[in-house]
Amino acid sequence: MTIPGHVNATPAFDHLPLPSGVDLPIRDPALLPIADKVLAGGRVNAEEGMTLFHTPDLPALAALADAVRARQVGDKAYYVHSLRLSQTNVCYVGCTFCGFQRTMDQEGVWDMDLDDVWNYVGEHATPELIEIHISSGHHPKRDWAYYLDLTRGLTERGYQVKAWTAAEIHHFTRIARPKGRSEPVSYREVLQELKDAGLVAMPGGGAEIFAERVRQRIARAKVNAEGWLDVHRTAHELGIPTNATMLYGHIETLEERLDHMLRIRALQDEAPGFMSFVPLAFQPDNNQLARELGKTEFTTGLDDLRNLAVARIVLDNVPHIKGYWIMITPELVQVSLSSGVSDVDGTIKDERIAHASGASTDTGISEEELQRLIQDAGRTPVKRDALYNELQVYAPNAA
Repeated sequence: MTIPGHVNATPAFDHLPLPSGVDLPIRDPALLPIADKVLAGGRVNAEEGMTLFHTPDLPALAALADAVRARQVGDKAYYVHSLRLSQTNVCYVGCTFCGFQRTMDQEGVWDMDLDDVWNYVGEHATPELIEIHISSGHHPKRDWAYYLDLTRGLTERGYQVKAWTAAEIHHFTRIARPKGRSEPVSYREVLQELKDAGLVAMPGGGAEIFAERVRQRIARAKVNAEGWLDVHRTAHELGIPTNATMLYGHIETLEERLDHMLRIRALQDEAPGFMSFVPLAFQPDNNQLARELGKTEFTTGLDDLRNLAVARIVLDNVPHIKGYWIMITPELVQVSLSSGVSDVDGTIKDERIAHASGASTDTGISEEELQRLIQDAGRTPVKRDALYNELQVYAPNAA
């Protein structure tokens, strides 16, 4: 099985050797040559990636991914003190998988002016808060100055602003054009202005699945795959690190998941800047896509773990694979720390987007709980900032 358009290139970097004594309990013969290749520092191609997705030997797949994780970060597992700011749920895009969006006159709508934002952050802030992660809707009436002032205001209040998905950057090019200017505003101009206002990093939202077949069904009005990749390419060129996501568990095929990962890998080779890859499990409640599919089941734990493990092996040039506990539960994220995951996201506080579509987890978690989750999995907790600078390394569990 091959995926058209993907070159089985060699990595543009040198692998460090794996820890000595790696012993993989492989039962699937098809995994043997792939494991030998990966353990020797080689890069899997598209056909081998599909073998990883199809293998029945999940323990061996997890062990191989865990060996790659150990090569990247040793026994460290990262988290951040963060606040998830969704300053509005007004959105005109109409993605069918989303239960968060509202029109301006719809029940349940909210829309914060800047003073509302400052008050909201003040109410939710703690002395440990580091990162403000902004996730919200595409507002049809807010002007460009609002977003610059929001970024600047949070920066001036001492927070690291990780904000604005590639889809939002695309939207900003439509509202940032100065009066009298005929040509459109570029991604580069928008990103430079945001960087000047204090933006330090970008989340990876809006990627969904890159396959056009899927995007036409679930995110027709959102920036296309090429636009998403171009925004992140430009951000990396400007020195703005980013993350990448993938929404899975709906109508996509395994081939389309792999294609998505390979496009991210190719961009990281071309223009490095991705810090982490974050698989997002589809939440089957309160959204049009779930109703169309008659879908009420969440992704299974085995599918979640397989997806994370394949991502760790395939995305050999992305430093971290993140287990997003909001969508797959803290308990499964704890297990995933032995399946390739090296980041458990953060305290988050007041998450709204996933919960609007059916997430049943808490909307936030304490630092103590995150540390216990990591330590009980045999890993060393590391408090980081939005850029993965290590702020404090804690002792592993003595037991």
